[in-house]
Amino acid sequence: MTTLRIARIEAQVYRAPIANPVQTSFGVMRDRPAVLVRIEDHEGAVGWGEIWCNFPTVGAEHRARILESCVAPILLERVWSDPEQAFAEVTRRLHVLSIQTAEPGPIAQAIAGADIALWDLLGKRQGQPLWRLLGGAPEVQTYASGLNPTDPEILAATKRDEGYTAFKLKVGFGAERDLRNLQALRDLLGVHATLMVDANQAWSLNEAIEMSQRIAGFHPLWLEEPIPADSSPQDWHTLARATPVPLAGGENILGEENFDAAIAAGALSVIQPDLGKWGGFSGCLPVARRAVANDRMFCPHWLGGGVGLVASCHLKAAVGGPGFVEVDANPNPLRDLIARPALARMGGSIRLSDRPGLGLSDDWGAIAGLRRAHEY
Repeated sequence: MTTLRIARIEAQVYRAPIANPVQTSFGVMRDRPAVLVRIEDHEGAVGWGEIWCNFPTVGAEHRARILESCVAPILLERVWSDPEQAFAEVTRRLHVLSIQTAEPGPIAQAIAGADIALWDLLGKRQGQPLWRLLGGAPEVQTYASGLNPTDPEILAATKRDEGYTAFKLKVGFGAERDLRNLQALRDLLGVHATLMVDANQAWSLNEAIEMSQRIAGFHPLWLEEPIPADSSPQDWHTLARATPVPLAGGENILGEENFDAAIAAGALSVIQPDLGKWGGFSGCLPVARRAVANDRMFCPHWLGGGVGLVASCHLKAAVGGPGFVEVDANPNPLRDLIARPALARMGGSIRLSDRPGLGLSDDWGAIAGLRRAHEY
């Protein structure tokens, strides 16, 4: 039996400058941040995780401090039998603090990043890649995500030439612009390419009903978060009945009970937990398996650095079933320089390596110049 006896925990903040901002309906990213979690055990083995930190602009440094001040002291207290035990206990211990601070999201994100690192550490201790340790196969299908509303066909053409056959467009920038962009993508990619549409919670219920009917002619595989994620079950059902386009969501659902409720409600055809936002492997694995068992498509959400991307691939590989892993189409050295060494192939599909754990390198020299301080 492999137990986890942790010696050191560290959060590392990185920021990569970018030429073109990444646009969503609710905000703009003007650089690419990443918070990496490094956990070392008493035998010197190291596991890596990543915490979601895209928004607000100060989010990366804030989450790094939560990891080191709130999560790390609990993980250092004792020996853990497995990552699930640690995840459950840290979540329980920090529940009241998440209420008191009104920050359940950032606290859950810090816990999630630590959980990913513990699973990477466990895989290394057992000498197995996580996809194999969790009973999966190493090949996963991918789609090119994050196509911005400004000339999305230019980036889509580049990704097509790299081997991608599925693409997701950001919408929520006005009906005329959204529809014009969808037409441009169909003109470029043809009728057989797989298109997805992501509104990032941009619309009211009535707007979503109208827009979903207007975009249906472009035959998107799904419409993601057309209304606020916390809209009532009745609103989600009303929208699901009114639209011919399957609905997707999950990146902004927090907690296994809430995922169970979303799956049982039936409005979402595609379930998309983000393992750096909530749950890590310990939380997202059971959610993903429940989704597949209930005939939902499972497609993990990710729009960050390379550790989270590789972890999302292992998560999808472990669960199997139809669906895709999200790969951000926009330039991001914190994704590529970290992820590529852990992958045997990257493009329209990804093949994971046979290296233990997540298969990542422990040498971050290529990104050392992008590291930022996060002192208290």
